Amino acid sequence: MFPLPGRAGNHGAVTPPQNVVELLQALIRIPSVNPEGDPGTPHTGEQRIAEWLAGWLRAEFPNARIELRDVEPGRPNVVARFADSDGKKPRILLAPHTDTVSVGGMTIDPFGAEVREGRVWGRGATDTKGTMAAMLWALREIRERIPSLGRELWFAGLCSEEAGQHGALALAKEERFDFVIAGEPTGLDAVIAHKGPLWLTLTTRGHAVHAAAPGLGDNAIYKMADALRCIRDELAPALAALSHPLLGATTISAGTVNGGIKTNIVPDTCRAEVDIRTVPGEDPLDRVTAALRRASPGIEITHICAPPMLTNESHPVIASLKNHGSRCVGAPWFSDAAVFARNGVPAIALGPGSIAQAHTRDEWIAIADLEKGAQFFTRFLSGL
Repeated sequence: MFPLPGRAGNHGAVTPPQNVVELLQALIRIPSVNPEGDPGTPHTGEQRIAEWLAGWLRAEFPNARIELRDVEPGRPNVVARFADSDGKKPRILLAPHTDTVSVGGMTIDPFGAEVREGRVWGRGATDTKGTMAAMLWALREIRERIPSLGRELWFAGLCSEEAGQHGALALAKEERFDFVIAGEPTGLDAVIAHKGPLWLTLTTRGHAVHAAAPGLGDNAIYKMADALRCIRDELAPALAALSHPLLGATTISAGTVNGGIKTNIVPDTCRAEVDIRTVPGEDPLDRVTAALRRASPGIEITHICAPPMLTNESHPVIASLKNHGSRCVGAPWFSDAAVFARNGVPAIALGPGSIAQAHTRDEWIAIADLEKGAQFFTRFLSGL
């Protein structure tokens, strides 16, 4: 039997989750913190939760094909295919992510999964173990009907969404899907559009000398200040004119600045990181880099980006979701849905709970929202 964080039954035996709340508690109790940056715990990576999910899925769905697919060392995707139709039915993928953000600075036990005040508390309760539990419990509820549905169902617990999206990138290369629902806390609305992240790293270089004679040097911080003024005074107003009806304006924000090594040394290097959120139909990279190079000649600029997402709301799956109460909305954040959408696959983000609780020091999801999510997915999947 697979190892099972859960509740003690008779004679101290650990019993499998008996409802969606207990399933979420079991998921929260398995640390799966993304190792990028400062995770706030030595217990990082998605190996344990992927193994647990694979065991639970094999126990609940003995006829499904369950795989752990390595993406990076100790960081697999767990992929489940239900009722193989030999390509005769369109494929729908349910795809929450298994990683969470850092637990540093949390004011509750991040892995305690405590139930109180009508809520389940812990890291991932909202983002996105709550959605994962709701999706999985719905699949369990309809498991006898899955072979007769008009679509072939897949589930994937994707690693590394919070940094790099490596799990989604890997699965998008390995498999073809006809529709993807990325699990995110959207209040059960269908996020058909979201912004794309464009992150710049800026570097300015100068010449270090003793600060008693600054005229003999070349201050890299002053050069960066010229670039930052350009961002605030020129680029922010200009990019605000690039707008989308669901998403609003393109935004730009300087997030970090680091320069110099000591007060009495003129700095020879300064680095800054800049966050830009783009909207569909607009690519401001060339415009931004040109303006920064005019403002600070010699500035070095590197970037990483992911495209924004826009899915046509006339798709029949979206029409079904709307019949079950979903609204079509936009979001300023990004998700794994965009990874699949860039390859031409219709994709959305959807799940119970609110993004307002994601990444917070006392993350939680209301039990009523969690149960509503499980019921929503049960009804939706039953009608496919």
